[in-house]
Parts: sequence; C-alpha cells; structure tokens
Amino acid sequence: MDLRAELLKSIWYAFTALDVEKSGKVSKSQLKVLSHNLYTVLHIPHDPVALEEHFRDDDDGPVSSQGYMPYLNKYILDKVEEGAFIKEDFDELCWTLTAKKNYKPDRNGNSVVSHKDAFKLWCLFNFLSEDKYPLVMVPDEVEYLLKKVCTAMNVELNCCELDDYLSQDPQHQSGMTVWQFLDLVNSGKLLRGIEREAVSMAIEEVYQEVIEDMLKQGYLWKKGQLRRNWSERWFTLKPSALSYYMSEERKEKKGSIALDKHCCVEVLPDRDGKRCMFCVKTSSRTYEMSASDTKQRQEWTLAIQTAIRLQAEGKKSLHKDLKQKRREQREQRERRKAAKEEEMQRLKQLQEEKERKLQELELLKEAQRQAELLLQEEEQRRRLQHEEMQRTLEIQLKEAEQAEMVLKEAEAERQRKRIVELEEMQERLQEALHQEVKARQDEESVRYAQARLLSEEEEKLKELMKLKEEQEEYIIKTQREKQVLKQEMENKSKYLEEAQKQLEEVRENRQRVDQDVMVSIIPALLPHLPLTPLREIYQAHLLERNRMAFLFWKSGFPLREDHIIYF
Repeated sequence: MDLRAELLKSIWYAFTALDVEKSGKVSKSQLKVLSHNLYTVLHIPHDPVALEEHFRDDDDGPVSSQGYMPYLNKYILDKVEEGAFIKEDFDELCWTLTAKKNYKPDRNGNSVVSHKDAFKLWCLFNFLSEDKYPLVMVPDEVEYLLKKVCTAMNVELNCCELDDYLSQDPQHQSGMTVWQFLDLVNSGKLLRGIEREAVSMAIEEVYQEVIEDMLKQGYLWKKGQLRRNWSERWFTLKPSALSYYMSEERKEKKGSIALDKHCCVEVLPDRDGKRCMFCVKTSSRTYEMSASDTKQRQEWTLAIQTAIRLQAEGKKSLHKDLKQKRREQREQRERRKAAKEEEMQRLKQLQEEKERKLQELELLKEAQRQAELLLQEEEQRRRLQHEEMQRTLEIQLKEAEQAEMVLKEAEAERQRKRIVELEEMQERLQEALHQEVKARQDEESVRYAQARLLSEEEEKLKELMKLKEEQEEYIIKTQREKQVLKQEMENKSKYLEEAQKQLEEVRENRQRVDQDVMVSIIPALLPHLPLTPLREIYQAHLLERNRMAFLFWKSGFPLREDHIIYF
C-alpha cells in the first residue's frame, strides 16, 4: 500500500464526516476548509487565491467525492512528499473530523479504550482494512489485530466469543466497519477483567509496531567508540535504522545506525564483565551491545536480521509485507474454498445425475419387463398365426402344384415351338452374317483401294507442290534476273546516252574542225590546185564522214538527217 492510498483512506473518513445528509456530496465551503487544513498538515505550499477561486460560492451546488478527486489528486496528493510531514498529525486531523460524527463512546465513562487509544485503533484499522470503499476489515484481520493486542498484554484472545459476535450479523462475515470494531472493543466482551491502563499500553505497543514500523524497542548496553565505556540506552529498531535514546521517552536522541543489505549481526562471547553480547556490523563501523539475558539477545538479533532482510528485499515495512502475504493467503483460501464448493456442487450434480440415471434405469427395467411380457404375448399370437398360415399355405401349395403341372406342360410345348423358331432364326442370322462378312471384305478392299489412290494422290499432290515451289522459285529467280537485266539496260541506256552526248560533242568538234580546215586550207589551195584533184579531195572528205556516221549507227546510236551527206 503506497502513501497515496494511505492518505486517501483517512481523507475518505473526513469527507464522509462532512457529508451530513449522506448524499455523497459536501458543500464547497466545507471542502475549502478541509483542503486548507490538508495543505497545512501535509506541509504543501498553496495559493489562497486559487483555493478561493476553485471553491467559490456559486449555483453549481455541492461537490461529490468523484468531483473532489481531480482537485485532490492534482493540487494535494501529487505534491505530497514522503517524510516532509508528520503522518500522525495528518491522521489526527481526519480522525477529529470523523470522530465527532461517528465515534460514540460510553457517556458514563465505561469505555474500555480512551479517545486517544480509539484514534490509534482507528489508524490500525485503516492500515489493515481492504483497499476498497466503503472501508471494512475482514474477520481474519479483526482476529489478527485483537490477537496482537492480547499478546501485548500476555493474555489469550477468546476466539469463541469473537466468532459468536461475528455470527450475530451476517454482514460481519464480509467485513466490519471501524465504528463497529470500536464498539466491539468498548463493549468489553473480549477484554473482560483487564485494566484500562494495560489495554492502553498494549494498543500503544501494537500501534508503534504496525504503524510506526517499530520492529523492537527496549534497553540495551552500548559500548562507546571513543571512550570505550558502556552506557545503557533505549533502542528502537525500524527497518531502515537502529536508533538509541537517553530514555524510553525518546526525547533526546543519541544516535542512529543506518541498516542496509550489507550489514550483519553476530553473537559475541562474554567479556569486559558484560554478558549476552552481540554486535552490528556496518560498512563503516562495528557496534557492540549487550542485552539483559539470552532471550533478549536472541530477540534483538532476530529482529535486526529481519530489518536487514527487508532492506535487501527493498521493502520498507514488515507489516505491509505481512499484510500482503495474509491477503494472498486469504485469496488462496477463497480460491480453494470456491474450488471446493465448485467441486462439491459438481459432486452434488453428479450424485443427482446418478440418482436420476438410476431412476431412469429402474423405469427402463420396468419398461423392459413390460416389453418382454408384450413380446411373449405377441410371440404366442404370431405362433398361432404362423401355424394357421402354414396350413393354409400347404393347401394352396398343393393346388398350385397341380395348376403348375398344367402350366409347365403348356410352357414346355411353347418352348419346343420357340426352339424350332430360334433354330430357323439362327440359320437366317448365319446367312445374314456370311453376307455381312462378305460385304465387310468388299468394303475393306474398296477402302484399301481408296487408301492406295489417296496415297497416290498425296504423292502427286506433293510432286505438284514441289513443282509449284520450283516454279515459284524459278519465277522469283526470273524476276530477280529480269530486275538485274532491267538494271543493266538502265545502266547501258545511261552509258549510251552519255556516249551519244560525247559523240555529239566529238562530231560537233570534228565538224567545226573540218569547217575551219576547209575554210582555211581550200581557199588557199584552190588557186594552186587543178579543178579535178580539188573535187576528189572534197569527195573523199565526204565519204569519210559518211563512214563514221555508219559506224555510229551500227553501234546503236540513232541517226538524224543532218548526219548523212548526199552527193
């Protein structure tokens, strides 16, 4: 149980005390005062202006516990620091608010416990109560707390009277409220004949052990570190430290021994006039102490070892750990009880099922007996019917045999006629089969001839296809050759055209040259040559020119009219 849960339990009592009408809501003015007091005892700095603003009077009405929780968590519980306040002062504030309304001691002063002891029992109740609201303490924890108080007084708890008290009210089986618990203690039923001072001392001892985590306290002799002398001190052991004071009033603290998982406690032999010695070893120092007797030494060493074990396990409180273990044991018992009840219920169901099945079996047996009787009667009736039917069948069988003989004879005659008809039909069928076989043979011959012709046709078709392919190849080859020849003809035509052009140019040049020669030579020679030789030369020139024109024509060049010279 963490600090927040512990504080919430006490605050819950204060809130319910302010809920006068038991409606689950408290006025804002009362919550403002409660919050201010909580700030004070928890030593939390607060802003009065913000407090007034949050709980100002308006038309919203009172605030429920659920509506107060966000403010309580945010502005109070989230700011609480463990060790920064005195837990007892906080509990006294909440107890003062709730006791005024709920705690009703005997007005005649016959109460077993005082108001202060009631406050301590209230704190013990809160510590041992369940972590659910409204707060109750289960009967096991009630018995545990009362046993602790009785053990502190060296008396034994009367468990029978406690069981009788718890059995009077069925609601006590599920849990007891703190006011019912205080009424039980104040009634004196469980603490008869015990003085009030003894009860107060026992409650104080249990309160210190459970609430203040006081594992053990008492006088021990301690050896000093500097002067090495022995001094009697009042020691208090908590899980975190072993403190010692001048006296049991614990007003003047002389020192403290911090305990951790590295510490240890050892028993020492008697020496220096001291007996029942032991020491506590820490990482920095060894503390020697002496108890009054061997029993005290054993109790102190065991308690110190328990504190060291709690430190090693990281636990701050022995009784919180014990409470958790008891709760787990109760849960295990509840689970076992539930499992046992479930098993008993299952066994009961199985027993009921068994009885039901036995009843069904008896009914089945009775029904079987009735069925057997009916079966016997039915069998007797069937036997009589069978005998009667057998006699009737014998008579009918004889009549049927006679009629059957007549029918068989007629049937035999029909069978003989049928055989003759079948034999004739067989002969006709054989003849038809012979003809069919012959027709099949002819058909096979024709089919073979057709197959042969088809094969020949296929061969011819292949040859034709081959010839066609060859023709196509020849056509393609011819076309290619034609294209080549065409290309060659085109090339020759181009060549001839070029040659013709060149010939034309040569002819024109020759003609110009001849003309030039004739113009230049003949006029010069005419005066000197006779008329006959000049004519012969001119004719020879014309013949040569015609011969050249003939050669060109023979070569394929076309001739024009001006190429030929007539005489």
